[in-house]
Amino acid sequence: MFQLYWADDDCLPAGDRGFSYGDGLFETIRVCEGRAPLLGYHLDRLLTDSGRLGIFLSRPELEKACSDAVDRYGVVYGGAPWVLKFVVTRGTGGRGYRPLAEMRPNLFVFHFPAPPGPPETGVRADFSRIPLTVNPLFSGMKTLNRLEQVMAAREMHGSVWELLMTNADGHVVEGTRTNLFLLGPEGWVTPPGASLAVSGVMRRQVIERLHLTGERLVERSVGVGELLSPHCRGVWLSNSVIGVVPVNNLAGHDLPVDNRLATICDPEKRPD
Repeated sequence: MFQLYWADDDCLPAGDRGFSYGDGLFETIRVCEGRAPLLGYHLDRLLTDSGRLGIFLSRPELEKACSDAVDRYGVVYGGAPWVLKFVVTRGTGGRGYRPLAEMRPNLFVFHFPAPPGPPETGVRADFSRIPLTVNPLFSGMKTLNRLEQVMAAREMHGSVWELLMTNADGHVVEGTRTNLFLLGPEGWVTPPGASLAVSGVMRRQVIERLHLTGERLVERSVGVGELLSPHCRGVWLSNSVIGVVPVNNLAGHDLPVDNRLATICDPEKRPD
C-alpha cells in the first residue's frame, strides 16, 4: 500500500527518495470529460516497471487514486482535456543510496491543463546534440532520471517542436518527449523497444493498431540518413498526451505529410 499525497495541498516529504535520487517513476495521463482512454496501458507500464525496480504497487489502489483524482480535478477543467500526473517513489527515509527494506511507496498526484494540440499539417523537428544513453537495465522505463531529455529540450528554439536524439551508434532512438515511426519502402519502421529510454503507451497503441489493420511493421535501428532519404514516405512522432503528429520538416528538409495515422491517434476517440 502506498502513501498518497495530493501535490496541491499536502506537504511533500523532504526525505523522499524520488527527490533525493530519482528513485521512482512517473506517468502523464490525458483526461477528457472524465475519461482517461489509455489508463489501462499507463497502469500496465507503471506496475510492470515499478516491479522491475522492486517497488510493489496494487492495481486496484492505483485505479482508485485515478478515479479520485478525476473526481477531484475534473470540475476544474470542465469538458476541456487535462493531464493527470502520477509520480511513484520508493518512499521516504534512509540515508545514502541503500533503501530500507520496510519502505512504503509514495504516490504524488499532480494535474495540469493539456498543452495545445499540434497542427494537423505537421511540425518541425531537428536533431539534438545531446547523445542518449540507455542502460539496458532500465530500457523503456519512465523513470524520474530524465536529465538527458532536459538538456536536449533546452536546445529547442523558434518553431522547432521536437528534437530527435541519437545513441552512441548514431541511430535515431526517440524524441525528447516522443517515440518515432517512419514509413519507407519496407513499410512502417520504429526503433526497437530495447533501445528506448521511454517506451510510450501511445507507441504501444500505434503498434497494436498497425498490426490489427494488417500493416507491415518492423522494429529495427533507424539511421539519420533514412529519415532524410527521398525514399522516406513520412515521419511521425507519438506520445500519450498529443497522440500522433506528422513531421513536415526535419533539419531543414521538407518531408511528405499525410494523416494516415489520424484514426488511431485522436486522444478523445480511443476506447478505454
